[in-house]
Amino acid sequence: MNGYAEDKDSYLKRMRKIEGQVRGIARMIETDQYCIDVLTQVSAATKALEAVALGLLDEHLKHCVVEAVAEGGLVADRKVAEASAAIARLVRS
Repeated sequence: MNGYAEDKDSYLKRMRKIEGQVRGIARMIETDQYCIDVLTQVSAATKALEAVALGLLDEHLKHCVVEAVAEGGLVADRKVAEASAAIARLVRS
C-alpha cells in the first residue's frame, strides 16, 4: 500500500484544482493576457505542485521508508536511496 493511501482523495482534489489552474493559464495565453499575470499564475501552479510533491515525499518517508528500514537489508538501502534521489530532484527543480 502506498504511504499516501489515507490522503488519496485529498491529493486527487488538489491535483484537480491544479489541473484547472493550468487550463486557466492556457486560456490566459490564448487570450493574450499580460505576461506578468500569466507568470504569476504559473508561479502559483508551480507552488501548488511543489506542495503536493512535499506532501507525497513526507508520506513516503513516514510509511514506505520507515517500513523498509525496519525490515533492513537491501530493501532498506534501496528505499533510502530512492528517497534521497527524489529529494535531490525536488531541490533541483
